[in-house]
Amino acid sequence: MPTSLNRAILGIALLFVALPASAAMWVLDPGLSQVVFKYHYGTDPYEGRFTNVQANFDIDPMRPGSCSFDVTINIENIDVDSPEVLDYLLDYELFDVDTWPTATFKAEKCRLTGVTSFESDGTLTIRDQTHPITFPFDLDIETCDGQVCFHLTSEVEILRLKYGVGQGYWANTAEVPNEVTVSVDVYAIQQ
Repeated sequence: MPTSLNRAILGIALLFVALPASAAMWVLDPGLSQVVFKYHYGTDPYEGRFTNVQANFDIDPMRPGSCSFDVTINIENIDVDSPEVLDYLLDYELFDVDTWPTATFKAEKCRLTGVTSFESDGTLTIRDQTHPITFPFDLDIETCDGQVCFHLTSEVEILRLKYGVGQGYWANTAEVPNEVTVSVDVYAIQQ
């Protein structure tokens, strides 16, 4: 009977069977990808989408623990249902895009947590605040328009006040909780 370790090793081998046996650079496909943030205002749930995300991933199929992420989110390209909410989000009390127009995530290693599940320890920078963060993700190899691509999904909770997103009125968590969920569903094409 196979052990969990054997299943994980087999899963990784199958995951990377279609890839070349050397490190490969992958670039996010913006047409197939979305990064969504979910929050509450009072008891009502809301969400928005980051529409201009650039990301490069370097993954070595022979050493899946050796990987790097370089992600840049252009904050001013938030998509929300209300122009009023957009103005609040871009204002100096929340993201302050005039001063800090981008958020970044950078990581240089991964670890296997399941057959196709990983965690990457890196740093997240929003506004002028940089903090360590563990980014859990699932990775599957698929075909996108006839070429090999990977499909990365994740959901992670961010504490907005830790990154300065909530000055003045918005520092109060009575109406807008500190917790924001970021949901990632992206595809990347090998370069």
